[in-house]
Amino acid sequence: MATGCDVAPGASAGTVASTGDVGQTAASDGLHRGRCFCGTVEIEAKGTPLEMGYCHCSSCRSFTGAPLNAFTLWKAEQVRVVRGEEHLGHFNKTGMSDRQFCTKCGGNVMTGHPGLGFTDVFAAILPSVKFEPSVHLNYADTVLPIHDGLPKLRDFPAHAGGSGELLPEDPQLF
Repeated sequence: MATGCDVAPGASAGTVASTGDVGQTAASDGLHRGRCFCGTVEIEAKGTPLEMGYCHCSSCRSFTGAPLNAFTLWKAEQVRVVRGEEHLGHFNKTGMSDRQFCTKCGGNVMTGHPGLGFTDVFAAILPSVKFEPSVHLNYADTVLPIHDGLPKLRDFPAHAGGSGELLPEDPQLF
């Protein structure tokens, strides 16, 4: 059932606007398929994500236009583009992140982290993955404090090159 921005003005909630679905669900074979907003770029992720959570850094906020980025983190070899790779644009603000988007609709798809061997797929791109966040990254930069009981890291875990420092949920305390 379509809701929110997918419902055309004057249409019933069961009528999807002509822009189509945002994502595409997968079979029960461990393959998760998704696509950009217009459907031109399609990706596939195999297995389960290594981690899921929220990133509060200013780069993710700027790139997504949101107060945080809901991410699913995969080994790079678990994710591949299955259609529309020629329409996948790249932007590298830093050497750490290769931000990838559809050049036709502008929809964000994923971010490669080549130095770490990981790929961050935006949580909404893979609708068959049940989003179960377990951590907040770069919480020192938050503009949207969230009281959910999950660990809040100042930057990244120590094994990923960060400090591993935990912060309180309330930003006024740090």
